Amino acid sequence: MSEIKHILVTNDDGVSAPGLLALAQEMRKIANVIILAPDRNWSGSGHVKTLDRPLRIKEVTLSDGTTALTSDGAPSDCVALALLGYFDEKIDLVVSGINPIANLGHDVTYSGTVTAAMEAIIWEVPGLAFSLGTNDNHPQPLDYSSAAIIARQVVEKTALHKLQSGMLLNINIPYLPLEQIKGTRITRQGLRVYRDRLDRRVDPRGREYFWFGGDAPTGTPEEGTDVGAVAAGYVSITPLQLDLTMYSAIPTLGDWGWDNPQISSK
Repeated sequence: MSEIKHILVTNDDGVSAPGLLALAQEMRKIANVIILAPDRNWSGSGHVKTLDRPLRIKEVTLSDGTTALTSDGAPSDCVALALLGYFDEKIDLVVSGINPIANLGHDVTYSGTVTAAMEAIIWEVPGLAFSLGTNDNHPQPLDYSSAAIIARQVVEKTALHKLQSGMLLNINIPYLPLEQIKGTRITRQGLRVYRDRLDRRVDPRGREYFWFGGDAPTGTPEEGTDVGAVAAGYVSITPLQLDLTMYSAIPTLGDWGWDNPQISSK
């Protein structure tokens, strides 16, 4: 583990979230841990960069008595602050989570947990995102102990083999006791099924406003996908990259005659 000396721990649920504390406690067993996380919940925030106002950082005390740093920026802001020079120490790895709800399929574009790891990749630091395979309807509080142990094991394996440049890992862990988790599967993104609904309302002053509501998303548990693996009781590890190019479409689009566009004033 000599290659990983300093681990940055962050999340999108806020610095006081129990999933972050569980993750940090396990990471301390293998490296020096630095925590810099948002001061509030940024779930569903996606990949954010704050440019229109200054960012501030302050020190807080976590429930186990340890200290952490928190920022009024988004999860990806926290990672950028850390990697662009706030700390004197070189950050060797960014771990994000543990999110209380799975981040499967297209969730990765919404998830502040995953996009914090994406920010790390931009600055050429390995990034791992950890989420718990439960849903909004699960009773609280959640037990993160099994997920945190698995997170440590994944980090240890990552340190041993090293991640390919430009790749981040999205890890979803079934909400099961450790002994009931069947193993690990390397997966692709599955099909996430969203059931969002737009609620249109009127406030007491007669002004219209809107809420996104609806039922919790589900997924198609297809073999080989993140959705299928978690549903079957396996830890899902999905390698992701920031290159969203649809390479299969390049030849077709190239045949559209872009060199001689038909420009019309009509």
